Amino acid sequence: MVKKLWYHDKKYKHSRMKIYRFAFIFSLLAFACSSSKKIERPIPQGLEKSLLWQISGNGLEKPSYLFGTIHMLCEDDASLSDSLKAAIEHSERIYLELDMDNLFEMLGALRHMKMRNDTSLADLLSADDYIKVKTFMENKNIMMPFSELETYKPLLASSILLESSMPCNSPVAMEQLIMQEAKNNKKRIDGLETMAYQMSIFDSIPYKLQAEQLLKYITTDGSASNEEKEFEEMMQAYKEQDLEKLAQQISKNENDMSPYEEILLYNRNRNWVQKLKTIMQERPVTIAVGAGHLPGEKGVINLLRKEGFTVKAVKSDFTNKTKKI
Repeated sequence: MVKKLWYHDKKYKHSRMKIYRFAFIFSLLAFACSSSKKIERPIPQGLEKSLLWQISGNGLEKPSYLFGTIHMLCEDDASLSDSLKAAIEHSERIYLELDMDNLFEMLGALRHMKMRNDTSLADLLSADDYIKVKTFMENKNIMMPFSELETYKPLLASSILLESSMPCNSPVAMEQLIMQEAKNNKKRIDGLETMAYQMSIFDSIPYKLQAEQLLKYITTDGSASNEEKEFEEMMQAYKEQDLEKLAQQISKNENDMSPYEEILLYNRNRNWVQKLKTIMQERPVTIAVGAGHLPGEKGVINLLRKEGFTVKAVKSDFTNKTKKI
């Protein structure tokens, strides 16, 4: 029995690390498509340069908080501000895009990552292009055999490549830090979506188009590909907590995924806001979703304001490395 529990715990941890990696792709697509702690007072409405936002009004008895994450960043850049820690402490529950603390959700997630009908990259690319992708990915020394990865939805493979190109050996998901802080404060963790739903979104995008995007990424790769340079610029905007700059980066990066931004981003934003209208009336919560979902006319912040909520930026210093968890 002990051996069986150990096996499941090990498998769970391995699955969760894969989920952190693959959740990373939603952040990239958001970019590519388009002691006693006190919560600091919101900064003026016009100075909306923050990743943390207070949600109040519209009948809420207590405020809730919204935080924009990046699903993978270098460990030296990964920290939680005192304001975010306080928001978690004052909340009754923590909502992520996915409930990454759910054992059954994580163990069942891997089957949703594969393409339907036993499709593989060999079915989607010419023989020459398939060899290019295979050779490139095997030379990248990715911690997953190509024989397994080639059956996954190609945009997930793209996420692994971008992670492997990060300028550090120990990438960290902000969600990991938030979950640990939530556990330290004995807060329940929930998800706004299921992994099955997220993976179904990829099924709405033709696998062949996904494979072509993967090939495009590989064939334009050099010391730093265009995609990597664009991502670096967006990472800088994230570190500066400048959502307006982030929105500008999103809008200028038109690509073949643009026709699918409604299902990748905006439909999800609208669904989340409708759920949050009920959730926040029941209890104060902290919501942490990809930062690319926050800015813009169809972003979560503006949608919440249209529903009658007051959403104000909160001063948050994420540069103090002594505050790391």
